[in-house]
Amino acid sequence: MRTETYALPSAQPLTEAYIHRTDNRIEALYGYHSGAEQDWDRRMKRLEKSSGVRADAAAIAHVLRAYNEKVGAASEVFASISSIAEGAPVVIGGQQAGLWTGPLLVIHKAVSIIGAAKSASEQLGREVVPVFWIAGEDHDWDEANHAYVLTAEQELRKLAAARPEGARTSVSRTEISTETWEQLLNELEQALPHSEFKPALLEELRQMTRKSDSLSDLFAFILSHLFGKVGLVLLDADDPDIRRLEAPMFRTMIERNDDLEQAYKASAELVAQLGYTLQADVTPGSANLFVFQRANGDERTLLHKQGGLFQDRKGQVTFTEAQLLQLADEQPQQLSNNVLTRPLMQDYLFPVLATVLGPGEIAYWALTGEAFRTLEMEMPIIVPRMSYTLIEGTVAKHMSKYELSFEDVMLRFEERKGQWLKEQDGLSIEQQFAEARQTFEQLYKPLLDLAASVQPALSKLGDTNLQKIIEQINYMGAKTVDAFNKQFEASTRQLDRIHLSIKPSGKPQERVLNMTAYWNRYSLTWLEKLLEAPYSRTGGHLIVYL
Repeated sequence: MRTETYALPSAQPLTEAYIHRTDNRIEALYGYHSGAEQDWDRRMKRLEKSSGVRADAAAIAHVLRAYNEKVGAASEVFASISSIAEGAPVVIGGQQAGLWTGPLLVIHKAVSIIGAAKSASEQLGREVVPVFWIAGEDHDWDEANHAYVLTAEQELRKLAAARPEGARTSVSRTEISTETWEQLLNELEQALPHSEFKPALLEELRQMTRKSDSLSDLFAFILSHLFGKVGLVLLDADDPDIRRLEAPMFRTMIERNDDLEQAYKASAELVAQLGYTLQADVTPGSANLFVFQRANGDERTLLHKQGGLFQDRKGQVTFTEAQLLQLADEQPQQLSNNVLTRPLMQDYLFPVLATVLGPGEIAYWALTGEAFRTLEMEMPIIVPRMSYTLIEGTVAKHMSKYELSFEDVMLRFEERKGQWLKEQDGLSIEQQFAEARQTFEQLYKPLLDLAASVQPALSKLGDTNLQKIIEQINYMGAKTVDAFNKQFEASTRQLDRIHLSIKPSGKPQERVLNMTAYWNRYSLTWLEKLLEAPYSRTGGHLIVYL
């Protein structure tokens, strides 16, 4: 298998400083470092000493068995769950449930979780279980409802599910009709190029949709199919059975809410003092918890504190602390974490050795360190997820043909494309038109001077006349260049295909393209290559040639 490394900066200065350890001041924000081998031993010892403050491992395993059985998990997953029941540490990470898993970065995160767990197991000499946290409690439908695929015509097409009418509830509670599933699959079938694997892919997805009520369900079925053989355990954060196990931590978050607010504020102030930008809102008075309003179709509403009460921004939903505690005890499925409390809940449910995060997540997790300490907990090891660019054989061949490096495509594609086309111009069209324009100006300007000497008012008219003629020469030159370039339409299409495959919409491939394009072309060999690719605990970017 051929791979290459490429330094792809994250655009998150705090994340870059954490990964490369270029600012020792931020160690206070995180504690451990994924690249320090001794930190994995230290974290493991901490977990062994704190087992009594977490949710019951056997109870967690019971819920995980039921959920993973529902989504068709492989026997290796149930072996992983048995290890969790016996107290095994986990490497965990998650993402919102996107259509057909959403952009490729979701797959990359799952691969990174598996890689980190395997690496930790080898170092510690004990099983470390990979766990994927499906953020089904999130309610941002427009972020989850779509997938981008490359069509046979080499166009980028967005396929999306319209949000069903009703309240803005969680993705896991938003039901999708059979008709919508069929429409989406038909659109996918039309969009994907024909291949020997396409019928099996579509049938596999069709079987999954028949058992799926929501995007979260389908997301879980797909991940289970892709990663079951390597023992990846799945959970949905909006699973009511998980919620019941979270009840004691919800109670703690409510009782210590003011303390947590101050902790987030203190961390935010420290991040700002160190000169970094906050990547999550630390809002004064925010409870950092959501409630699902039963009376309003389970609409997910953020709670704020006002006058000793917990309420929505409009003051239409109000709880006393006692009422919210009762909700936590009796109906915990009506409560939900936000980005700042989710890390605490994750650490309460599992013995988290490490958590795999993307660049933005690493930056906002810096705001949670003091909150962990407030509850006498400790932030786990932060592991940057790996990122990859998949390069197909045809694309690699065309890159070689046009002498394009990966960096050329990422940083200067239009410049290199234009340069190549100019190099094909043996007629020197642009140069000849430029020379003609210069010669014309030299011949015409004495005539303008002559006209102005006869009548000064003709000077302005002459200048206007000159510019119009030059514009016409430029217009004819551009048309001639276009006509010449049309001789190279096949080459232009090949060049554009390179860019569309590697940097669609001007963004890294992993942030746009959906994995169905590669499943359709290569079955699951593309995924096997990712799982076999070199792994680094400090992340990094790999170019993987298919």
